[in-house]
Amino acid sequence: MIYDYLIDTDVMIWYLRGNEKARKLLHSIEFCISAVTYMELLQGMRNKQELKRFQQMIHSWHIKVVYIDEEISAKALYYMEEYFLSHSMELADSLIGATCTKYGLTLITANDKHYRTLKDLDIEVFRP
Repeated sequence: MIYDYLIDTDVMIWYLRGNEKARKLLHSIEFCISAVTYMELLQGMRNKQELKRFQQMIHSWHIKVVYIDEEISAKALYYMEEYFLSHSMELADSLIGATCTKYGLTLITANDKHYRTLKDLDIEVFRP
């Protein structure tokens, strides 16, 4: 994989809402997103026009969507077993974190508290 960064869903939401810091960040780096982020963003679409604009953005930016495989699933399952009861680890966060650790990607997120327990994960905090 040629990317250094995986962008968390929250940063993409800030971008789609017109946040200037998110715009500057996303226009300054090469990045990919998890299939989980793609699906979470789809859940927030209000109509087909928004969906079409989003799909066009993904296509025109050549954003790589990283799919979940067996290794990512196994690591996410481990994260859930280890951290759900003690830290309320969520399914989407475990899958996104596992994707980053598999490929050695740095996660850029504003929700760093969701990921602090994952000691093998590199995090860069985004503050809108």
